[in-house]
Amino acid sequence: MAYPGYGGGLGNFSNQMQMGQPLPGTGPAVLPGGYPACPAYPDSYSSAGDPMWTYFTAVADQDGEVDAEELQKCLTQSGISGTFSPFSLETCRIMIAMLDRDYTGKMGFNEFKELWAALNAWKQNFITVDKDGSGTVERHELNQAIAAMGYRLSPQTLTAIVKRYSKNGRIFFDDYVACCVKLRALTDFFRRRDHLQQGVVSFIYDDFLQGTMAI
Repeated sequence: MAYPGYGGGLGNFSNQMQMGQPLPGTGPAVLPGGYPACPAYPDSYSSAGDPMWTYFTAVADQDGEVDAEELQKCLTQSGISGTFSPFSLETCRIMIAMLDRDYTGKMGFNEFKELWAALNAWKQNFITVDKDGSGTVERHELNQAIAAMGYRLSPQTLTAIVKRYSKNGRIFFDDYVACCVKLRALTDFFRRRDHLQQGVVSFIYDDFLQGTMAI
C-alpha cells in the first residue's frame, strides 16, 4: 500500500538522473521514494580506470572502508559538489549511517557506489528545482523536489523540514542532501517495520532510539 513517504508518482525524476553526472556502466533503477536501488557490484570490484575507485582507495583504510572524515575528503576530491560548498562532516556522518548495514560506522566501496548514485540524483533534482540559479531552494522548490522523489508529505511535515534545514528560508545544497539522506533513512527504518504497509508501526522505545539517533 502506498502512503505518505512511500512512493507515489516519480514524475521526471528518472529522467533527471540521466542528466546528472554519469556513473560508469549502467545506472541503477529508481525505487518508489525517489532513490536508486542498491546496485549489484561485486564485493572485490576494482578498476584502475574507474575514477570513483581512485578517489575511494586514495583515502580508504587498509580494511577497504572509509569513515566520515575520509568520506568527506573523498567526496571533496571527486568534485561531486560542483560549484556548491563541500559536504560538512555531519552530512558525511549521516550518509554513512544511511548505508551502514553492518553497523561498522564506515562505508565500503559498494556502499560508496550506491551513495554516489543517490548524490547524483539528488544533485540533478536540486539543480532542476533551483530555477533562479541561486544555489539554494526555498520552501515551494523543496516541496517540488520532494514530490519528484515520490514522497508525499503533509504541509506540517514540510514546515518542520524547512525550519530544520533552512537558513533565512533558503536551503543550501549541503543541507538539502542532509535532508534527503535523513528522509530516505527514516523512511527505510519505518518501512522495514511496517509489515502490512499501512503506514502504522508500533515501536518499543529502545528500537526507536537506535533507529533515529544513528542518523
